[in-house]
Amino acid sequence: MKAAILLIIAMMMFPTTACAQENNNYTRLTVNSYVRDIVNHPAFRGFGERLLTRDDNSAYYNTRISNVASLMPYHQNVNPVVVVNALNYMIDEVQNGKTIFYNFYTAQQKRIDPAKENTGLFFFRGKPGAPFAIVCPGGGFSYIGSLHEGFPLALEISKKGYNAFVIRYRIGGERIACEDLAAAIAYIFTNAQTLGVSTNNYSLWGGSAGARMAARLSSYGTAAYSEKNYPKPATAIILYTGHSDFTIYDPPTFTAVGERDTIASPTVMEQRVNAMKAVGIDVEFHRYPNVGHGFGLGVGTTAEGWLNNAVRFWEKYRH
Repeated sequence: MKAAILLIIAMMMFPTTACAQENNNYTRLTVNSYVRDIVNHPAFRGFGERLLTRDDNSAYYNTRISNVASLMPYHQNVNPVVVVNALNYMIDEVQNGKTIFYNFYTAQQKRIDPAKENTGLFFFRGKPGAPFAIVCPGGGFSYIGSLHEGFPLALEISKKGYNAFVIRYRIGGERIACEDLAAAIAYIFTNAQTLGVSTNNYSLWGGSAGARMAARLSSYGTAAYSEKNYPKPATAIILYTGHSDFTIYDPPTFTAVGERDTIASPTVMEQRVNAMKAVGIDVEFHRYPNVGHGFGLGVGTTAEGWLNNAVRFWEKYRH
């Protein structure tokens, strides 16, 4: 009896049940959490670094999420609460038994090119069988701003019933990033039934460097980047980029920029828009006052709500 009482007391003081461990493992993040808490979170075991901006983020481990903007110098309007909400959604998905991360390169491909180890797709589920979007975050091909303009965007897209993926591509240049996007498209098409997504009328989304990727694949397709020739997207969502190239075969395009963008010239973007319209491509263009580069969801700015407009534009071409 005495031993049983002591055991109960010990369990109360030092809970070791599987339930207690699981609850502790899936503790939600806050803006006061550290970057290292993202990397080391059990929900992100095996791919925690790929949530972040660089291949090696150890220099930022002691940075609080409240200061997460310091990891993304090319981006503005970084909102730590928005970042944390998206991360916690992913934590909840894992706790509910969902797979949120997929490798689109095989183990053999990674052995041949070790840089491909840092790639993958983060999946935000919408309705089963709904079309998908791939979100390509920017960062000047020197980092990847998924925390700001990847996961939060994909979460909002999924809330509208669509399936959304955020690509973690190789850092270092436009060509290899586009090759990764082509490989990701091929992976989704090949595994669409398992993933529970429709391959009809998908869309490509990108901001800044990520917009260049979305634009390139929209113009030239997967075959231009060493993959089979898969269908092009039904629409392209292109945000704040100086990319000026296009073809007469480009899909309908939604594009937007802040008037105070000093990295992606609004004038250059408008010139591309007018040239595309001149050859008969449907383009919807927005210039948001008092907004700079890399505004993400644009919460609290004149750009807020742009994603709703982009989804409505996509829906025009879903049938």
